[in-house]
Amino acid sequence: MESSNLTSLPEETLDVEDEQQQQENLKNPPVPAFSSVPTRPPTKSSLKKYVPLEWTEFFDKEEDVCIPDSDDVFHVYMAGTEGPVVFCLHGGGYSGLSFALSSSKIKEKARVVAMDLRGHGKTSTENELDLSVETLCNDVFAVLKAMYGDSPPAIVLVGHSMGGSVAVHVAAKKALPSLAGLVVVDVVEGTAMASLAHMQKLLSSRMQHFSSMEKAIEWSVRGGSLRNIDSARVSVPTTLKYDDSKKCYVYRTRLEETEQYWRGWYEGLSDKFLSCPIPKLLLLAGTDRLDRSLTIGQMQGKFQMVVVRHTGHAIQEDVPDEFATLIINFISRNRIGPHGIVIPGLRRPVQPQQ
Repeated sequence: MESSNLTSLPEETLDVEDEQQQQENLKNPPVPAFSSVPTRPPTKSSLKKYVPLEWTEFFDKEEDVCIPDSDDVFHVYMAGTEGPVVFCLHGGGYSGLSFALSSSKIKEKARVVAMDLRGHGKTSTENELDLSVETLCNDVFAVLKAMYGDSPPAIVLVGHSMGGSVAVHVAAKKALPSLAGLVVVDVVEGTAMASLAHMQKLLSSRMQHFSSMEKAIEWSVRGGSLRNIDSARVSVPTTLKYDDSKKCYVYRTRLEETEQYWRGWYEGLSDKFLSCPIPKLLLLAGTDRLDRSLTIGQMQGKFQMVVVRHTGHAIQEDVPDEFATLIINFISRNRIGPHGIVIPGLRRPVQPQQ
């Protein structure tokens, strides 16, 4: 190939400064605002990587449960058609969609109901800031009553963090005859009580305003609160609301204004958990979370414990497949059918005595 066939810049038209700039650019080419063809397969753009996902990819339907004689309307997501009901309670600041990815697998063996608690998600109540454990327990009973009447199916309560506390308190009341199992996710009294002193500082240190949903999702993953991008894409949007005055997204739940209820969530939790006369599973992100009461109880075989490695606080979001498998295995191991504990040899399954 002759050199005359190659296109080149007409050097005679360049002044000295232009020639120096050209040489500098050859050594350190400027990064264009929009890149041309990359030298290797492109990765997802930030916008696409963190774009919100629809809940319909994981749950089958959603419903608003109206509570009689009140203006309270609780939002629930549901999946599955057979088996016991895995009734999921999320942590403070999360929403029912925290269980979205895991529900898509659990629904193969059981029904899933994930509830937006008071002051969270799409739920609407008269007093959004009353997050006392007693009020939250009453909300759970009211929703179960509205959904299933006086003949609820077998219920396996699953609660994460604050929701784990609510699940334990509901179970300890022994007021739900069809309750067949209890799963508590990464909440232990000792560790939780010790962390309360730092909670306000932790909440205030979070990024408070987001220009877009994508930015909020990106921050939740990069900040370490969630480790699974797909779960963040479906769960984070319902934890936010758009503030017209600030022209940005802010947190839906004002947790910093509910401090008066925090101790009540966790005080006496270990003893209440151990007192529940049903099969129990405790999922932890680390063994350092066990306190003395639970250590003794675990050694006595009063509950099953599984430490889930390589995950953060939100186990159900970070490793949804592993979480779903643990729930399904718990149901199978304890022979929990759609109407209660299944006793081999009996025609009709029986419910556990409370």
